[in-house]
Amino acid sequence: MVELDVINELAQKVNLQARVALRINPDLEANTHHYITTGKKDNKFGINLGELENLGDRLSGYTHIQLIGLHTHIGSQIRDLQVFKHLAIRLNEIRDGFQRRGITFSHLNLGGGLGIDYENPEKNIMPDYQNYFKIFHETLKPLPDQQIHFELGRAIVASSGSLISRVLYVKKGFEVEFAIMDAGMTELIRPALYQAYHKIINLTSNGPLQKYDVVGPVCESSDFLGKNVMLPETHRHDLLAILSTGAYAEVMASRYNLRDFAPAVYSWDLK
Repeated sequence: MVELDVINELAQKVNLQARVALRINPDLEANTHHYITTGKKDNKFGINLGELENLGDRLSGYTHIQLIGLHTHIGSQIRDLQVFKHLAIRLNEIRDGFQRRGITFSHLNLGGGLGIDYENPEKNIMPDYQNYFKIFHETLKPLPDQQIHFELGRAIVASSGSLISRVLYVKKGFEVEFAIMDAGMTELIRPALYQAYHKIINLTSNGPLQKYDVVGPVCESSDFLGKNVMLPETHRHDLLAILSTGAYAEVMASRYNLRDFAPAVYSWDLK
């Protein structure tokens, strides 16, 4: 493996033992958007299963690498929990294959993002953690003292943040009305990049419902926050909230077209 060759060479130059976890591509379908699928054999991530036998033969030659873990990541926004059962079974098999060669790991990382409910975030604030962990408890067979790691960033923080944007003006199109906002793909790129859905609510108006395309001010047709959104009759200066943006709005924001970053406001309830 070229990557391990490089790590071993660099560690040898500074006379250190590099602690390494092997990222394995388990070739599993995560049933999520193809842009955020990371664990199929045609994805660019990880060591393919067909390479493991040759890798096992070479590991003893890496004198300055200390293998501490196995890592997998199969995708993000996964809501089919059975996918995680398949992941646990596959990791058991991979771990056992290394163990038959006398190679053990102190860490197992079962990466793959548990999805949230973007359609009804107020109703389903918390993902199904109970059944998520139940699947791993019943299926994963860790060795004594192996540490188990999960990657649950989105599931923990997505519902904790909203993007608040002001309507610059409402434009009547040929077939649709556009609510043009002061935020767009530079503040929340998920709709443009993944065709992702975020629930949008009008914080100002409570009039009769109308259909809008909620779009940003950037000169790109992909600059939108929501299509065919039913909102109370919306006007210039209204405030709209784009929900469930706590995971990716700020961290994926950009200054494309020289736009400034939006300010972040934090609050919490101490009760």
